[in-house]
Parts: sequence; structure tokens; C-alpha cells
Amino acid sequence: MRIPPRIMTLGGTAALIAALFAGGTVAAPASAAPAVVGDICYSALPSQAHDTLELIEDGGPFPYPQDGTVFQNREGLLPSHPAGYYHEYTVETPGSPDRGARRIVSGEASQDYYTADHYESFDLVDHDC
Repeated sequence: MRIPPRIMTLGGTAALIAALFAGGTVAAPASAAPAVVGDICYSALPSQAHDTLELIEDGGPFPYPQDGTVFQNREGLLPSHPAGYYHEYTVETPGSPDRGARRIVSGEASQDYYTADHYESFDLVDHDC
């Protein structure tokens, strides 16, 4: 099973720590976007997402021709990376007459993001829980 890396950058964190020690406050940089990506435990995903993650790990075959295509991140909710970094996969939705709204978006560095609302929000899958 792939385990997404947990990398913390010190850019904003260092400023926050310095301000707290100095007794001041920290304003978010003008370019800072609100946090829109949450976390979800692998065990909390629907069983169909587990199936999709297994197919990704195995390299397919995938049930829909769109599976594995490049995800453009047009919404800008996921961390910015060059075009082609993310790929999307369908998570079956029982009772849906089409692909439904659920997807896994997988990054080249083995990060998996789950969306249940067709890219309105994302949760980074924590494979350790």
C-alpha cells in the first residue's frame, strides 16, 4: 500500500513561532489561500474508494475510460504542481446512473486525495489509520 509523505515546510511555521515568542501576532501573507484540503483516514473511506485505490496500486484495469487521465487542478484546491502531476480515478457510487461525483486524485509522489463532491473539496488520504 502506498503511504503519502507528510512533509512540513518551515516558511509560515517559522514566522508563527517567532511571532509567538516575541509576543506579537502573525498576519497571513496576501497570497495565502485558505486551507481547503482536509484529511481522512483510509479506514473512513467508503469501500468503493478502497477498491479504486487497489486498482491504482495494481495499475488497472479501470472501469471507465476517463480513469487515469490528467487532473488539471483548475479549482486550485490541491497543492500546485506542473501539468500532468495529478491523475483522476472514479470511485463507484452505488445507485448512480453515471460515474457519480466521487473521485480519487492521485499525485506522482503517492499522495491520494478523495473528493465526494466532484472537486468541491478534497481530503488527503492517511493510509496509516
